[in-house]
Amino acid sequence: MKWKKQENLPIPILSWCEDIEPSALVQAENLARHPALRYHVALMPDCHCGYGMPIGGVIAAKDAVIPAAVGKDIGCGMVAVETDIPSERLTEMRFRREIQLALKKAIPVGEGGLHKNPQEWEGFERYLDTPGTYEHFVSAIDRRNLGTLGGGNHFIEIQKSDDDFVWLMLHSGSRNLGKRIEEFYQEQAVALCKRYYTPLADPDLAFLPVEEQAGQYYFRDMNFALEYAFENRRRMMQRFKSVFQEFLPEANFVREINIHHNYAALENHFGEDLYIHRKGATSAKTDETGIIPGSMGTASYIVRGLGNVRSFMSCSHGAGRRMSRNEACATLSAADCDAAMRGIVCDRWHPVTRYGKGKKVLDLSEAPLAYKDIDAVIAAEADLVEVQVRLTPLAVVKG
Repeated sequence: MKWKKQENLPIPILSWCEDIEPSALVQAENLARHPALRYHVALMPDCHCGYGMPIGGVIAAKDAVIPAAVGKDIGCGMVAVETDIPSERLTEMRFRREIQLALKKAIPVGEGGLHKNPQEWEGFERYLDTPGTYEHFVSAIDRRNLGTLGGGNHFIEIQKSDDDFVWLMLHSGSRNLGKRIEEFYQEQAVALCKRYYTPLADPDLAFLPVEEQAGQYYFRDMNFALEYAFENRRRMMQRFKSVFQEFLPEANFVREINIHHNYAALENHFGEDLYIHRKGATSAKTDETGIIPGSMGTASYIVRGLGNVRSFMSCSHGAGRRMSRNEACATLSAADCDAAMRGIVCDRWHPVTRYGKGKKVLDLSEAPLAYKDIDAVIAAEADLVEVQVRLTPLAVVKG
């Protein structure tokens, strides 16, 4: 842990992030004044400003859930697969490019990337058969989105370990489903807090008591989004493995790890049942296997949790942004971003219209230079996790 702040706060802030941006610190202080929170606010080393609550934050709520403390991308997470293929088999850039192009054909990517036909999954029917559930959370777009990557910071990577074996990794979540669930219940939480005149430092941190039906339904539907996100990653990884074996038929898959960040769970900490909210944070219970990705062009890590109670047994979920998307596009140069990706198969930067600009600029928002130093992030949480495997990228597909 790097520092602790408690002066003039009902509960302290414990931070593993040494230099936190002022806006994220304000959000953490607002959380420390929240009437439903207990013990402390924990900030992971990848912490940066989010919506209502910092990304890289972990909190413990008593008998309440806070939609904004989970966020819109419910169940966003990672899946990684270890193979028995030596990394020397992928030395040739041309060979890696062929696999990358095949992956882009096999797995729909980008915000508009959908399957042409609805996907079958028993989870849809199980949810709809549950009394009190909402049909609008199983829409046609949800059925077509299942098994697709999405956009933003979601990615597919072929990586090599420091002991020179190939790993497969991807990052995605519940797609549009999680966003709609968060917005639906956030509106109810705001109305409920206004009705009971509950004082909040930030109205975005409106909460739902679990004794209220809305609180119970949010927790149910959030968990449905977690199941959807897990299945979404599982399906894409199944296609990933199939494509990989088309090029390397002898490949065997040693183990598969599939985990969430962005969720709330009822857990026992300090002898008390609490709703632990991890927004841009990963569970790191004792001996639990986790994945902490870097940015495209930098290392990722497979880690073992140490069960640190001060972090509510959590760790970072990645490198964490050091620049907003608009700032990255406005200040970074394509030449510097190209240099950061040297030796890695990836697509070129494409033009986009950034918010409020009205003109096209190169989208450099996901370049390595827009993110914190992943190695410094890992070093800052040495009391939260132990590194098991270090991975570096060979080829990248971005959403």
